[in-house]
Amino acid sequence: MRDLTRFLVPPSMRIREVMERIERAAGIALVVDEERRLLGTINDGDIRRAILAGIDLDRPASLLIGDAKPPQYVNPLTAPVGTPKARLLQMMADSGLRHIPLINDSGQVDDVAILGELTPDYELPVTAVVMAGGFGTRLRPLTDDVPKPMLPLGDRPVLEHIVDQLRTAGIRKVNITTHYKSDLIVDHFGDGTDFGVDIRYVSEKEPLGTAGALSLLASSEEPTLVINGDIVTKVDLRAMLDFHREHLADMTVAVRQQEFTMPFGIVEMDGVELTRLSEKPTLQHLINAGIYMLGHEACRRVPNGRPYDMTDLIEELISSGAKVIGFPIQEYWLDIGHAKDYERAQAEAGESPSS
Repeated sequence: MRDLTRFLVPPSMRIREVMERIERAAGIALVVDEERRLLGTINDGDIRRAILAGIDLDRPASLLIGDAKPPQYVNPLTAPVGTPKARLLQMMADSGLRHIPLINDSGQVDDVAILGELTPDYELPVTAVVMAGGFGTRLRPLTDDVPKPMLPLGDRPVLEHIVDQLRTAGIRKVNITTHYKSDLIVDHFGDGTDFGVDIRYVSEKEPLGTAGALSLLASSEEPTLVINGDIVTKVDLRAMLDFHREHLADMTVAVRQQEFTMPFGIVEMDGVELTRLSEKPTLQHLINAGIYMLGHEACRRVPNGRPYDMTDLIEELISSGAKVIGFPIQEYWLDIGHAKDYERAQAEAGESPSS
């Protein structure tokens, strides 16, 4: 019988502690009373919504159950102990959930069904696109002879880390957009067999921006994950898909909180009168993290064969009334587009900056 200790939390536990539990418990925490009766569930998406809402993470877990959830998930989906595997998989497919608490005859939580355990080789219904065609001009001379995504990080190229992350998440269909020194990428990865994925290449005869190459892909009803080829991250891609589905989004943009300390004091004025002085304040902003989940309708908005950026697509979707949401990244994330960031990534991968 499974040890449920890592899944069960009291309603009084701090949200910050629940976050740690979720990381250790395959993405879910079960909020129970003293009799182990289920009060609600908290998953990765609930935590990320709380972060976006600015909720104090020292508040109790009870704040995140019930009406705090999207309407379709207010009442937790459960199943009786002994429910057949096929039925559990069908319930997960119908609900878009990856976890179902199993309840015994006494009304207590007895176990939890987890999609990854029911189908260890489950393939995520997502097509991935890695944008790897850029010139990497800000990293010259390092990129004089090699495309930026093929720069070494530890004992492997950056792009291989990304492909491995996609495979680990259960994403098998991978497209790599290429332009600058594309032969080095193709020669290294081939058709992807050696890396556990199916790789196809989208060759840009001319640079098409950060979204234009999507117009060259075959049409698909599945969501499309787009990630820049210079991103090093441990973000949970399955959680991002869950978040995208939960909110019925047309496009989900990964965002990350960035802090910037102003080197000067900030002065506020009312006419000629000084009303406030903030000495070197620290400003917080959400930045675009270069990872996107797109529905098929959003992909169809990309014009054929001309340069087009993700920022263009986001603005067009918002202006047309489509649903564009933010997915906050709390995991490790680094954009290696600048030399100092690449050096940092090398150091954190166990390499010296000069190697």
